[in-house]
Amino acid sequence: MNEIAATRRGVHDRLAELPPGERAAFRPGRTLSLRVEFVRQLRRRRTQLAALLLIVLPVIVAIALKVNNPGGGRGGGGGGAGASGSALITLGSAGAANFAFYTEFASAAFLLVVIVALFCGDTVASEASWSSLRYLLAIPVPRSRLLRQKLVVALSLSLGANLLVPVWSFLIGGVFFGWAPAQSPLGGSFGTGVGLQRLLIVVAYASLQSLLVAALAFLLSVLTDAPLGAVGGAVLLVVVSNILDAITALGSYRNVLPTHFQYSWLDALGPSVNWDGMIRGTGVALTYSAVFLALAWWRFERKDIVS
Repeated sequence: MNEIAATRRGVHDRLAELPPGERAAFRPGRTLSLRVEFVRQLRRRRTQLAALLLIVLPVIVAIALKVNNPGGGRGGGGGGAGASGSALITLGSAGAANFAFYTEFASAAFLLVVIVALFCGDTVASEASWSSLRYLLAIPVPRSRLLRQKLVVALSLSLGANLLVPVWSFLIGGVFFGWAPAQSPLGGSFGTGVGLQRLLIVVAYASLQSLLVAALAFLLSVLTDAPLGAVGGAVLLVVVSNILDAITALGSYRNVLPTHFQYSWLDALGPSVNWDGMIRGTGVALTYSAVFLALAWWRFERKDIVS
């Protein structure tokens, strides 16, 4: 019987059609378990270095603010994302919640983008670069299951990074600057309970926005066998989107850019939460993410993996 290489499409369908006695050893649901994939990714050096960076960075920022502003209250000024962003930077040392908002603001534009792109862009492309992808398919692991398991683990690590930054920053901010009520960049202050609720909204929205980066990086990871190409490509496209978004002459066309609503979570820091920008940003992120992931599945199902 002519056997088709396991790296070609259609092999798993043929295995599933074999009589029960002949396919007892093939159980698609038992291949590449999430536990195994989680352990593999957590043991990788890049995961450990990324976690270390996210833990150390808020400490360095807190020390810098403490040294430059020993009295607390207001830190050094800066720009970015409009007046709210500038005021948020100024209030970075006002307390635990403000330091968490400040660190989230400083990390969202680039650091978290790079880390999310690293987790999601490296996951499939690295297997291809190690020549282990064809062996995973020859085990055989169904293609759709391989992508699903890889994506679930990569998104879990990305979510962990998005949670680690504000939560750890809140604790570090409390140690360095105290637990005073959060001060709004638009005026006024929040009690502890309201401040934590606003921080939760910020984290949820920022995590949702990172889904767009994750989906784009995952698509590029399927298209190439160069991990750095997938990661760098995703980061580059985000940077280009931010540059185009800064060109006010584009007018309303900027609304369709992937990163136009990236900082809409600043609307959660006013006296009342303005949901308009976050709702629109959620729609844009989910639309782009769905398209990118659908393209990734479509391409991988039709790709002949022989290298």
